[in-house]
Formats: sequence, C-alpha cells, structure tokens
Amino acid sequence: MIIEKIVTNLEKMDKSEIEKRHMEKVYLESAHLMKRIQRVTTDHGNEIGIRLSEHRDLVAGDVIYMDDHNMIVIDVMSDDLIVIQPRSIQEMGNIAHQLGNRHLPAQFEDNDMLVQYDYLVEELLQQLGIPFKREDRKVKQAFRHIGHSHD
Repeated sequence: MIIEKIVTNLEKMDKSEIEKRHMEKVYLESAHLMKRIQRVTTDHGNEIGIRLSEHRDLVAGDVIYMDDHNMIVIDVMSDDLIVIQPRSIQEMGNIAHQLGNRHLPAQFEDNDMLVQYDYLVEELLQQLGIPFKREDRKVKQAFRHIGHSHD
C-alpha cells in the first residue's frame, strides 16, 4: 500500500468514529515526521510506503488510511528532551536569545519550552540558573531547523 495523502487527524474526529474502527499505528522518530517519502511498518507488521503529494510534515495523530473498519495512524516515539521552565519573561527572553544564537529548534507546550537534549544546553541552563528537567516525552511535530545564514 502506498499512502499519498493524509485523511484527517484524530483530533478532528468524533470519539465514536474512532472507536468503531480497529487502529494500527506507525511509530516514527520525530525527525522522520519531516520525510515525505519513506517506508514504514505498522505495529501489526504491515509494510506501507508513504509518498505524500502535499508539502507538509506528518503530525502525531494523522490518519493516513481509513475505511469503515480500520485506520492507520501516525504516532511519535519519545524524544530525549530538556524541558525548560522559566520563572519570568526575563528568563524566557534570555534563554530564547541564547538558543536562537545556536540555531536550536524549540517547541512550546503550555508554559514549557522543549529542546532536544544537548549537554551544552544543559550546562548553559545550569550556569544561568534557569529551571529545567530532562525527560523522555512525545512531541506532536518534528523539531524543524529554520534555514538562516549570517551574511
């Protein structure tokens, strides 16, 4: 089977529509969410080719196949993350500036700033006294580097 488009996302579906179908999952590393063409295996051992025609990343919860009885859904494996929890706008601005200078991609969930684990970032946070913790956590989307050059 070759998947060329995303049907919907679980967040957009009624609970009853989800519950009436058998669900298979494809577990991806967050970095693989950016790949438009890839070969994957579901948690039931079925091989699937993904060749998305639209230019967009996969997101956790994307339904890539659905009929009246079955669905195949994208899920994401946990990442080793630093969860930064600044206590003030000053701390947030300071660490955002520092990480931006390093071109590190970040994501935000509630009041948490998430970056992929890096020992240098861990040391920086310790030096600045900004609260953080290291944890394995699933993210919904890929950490995307933004293209930029210093001219």
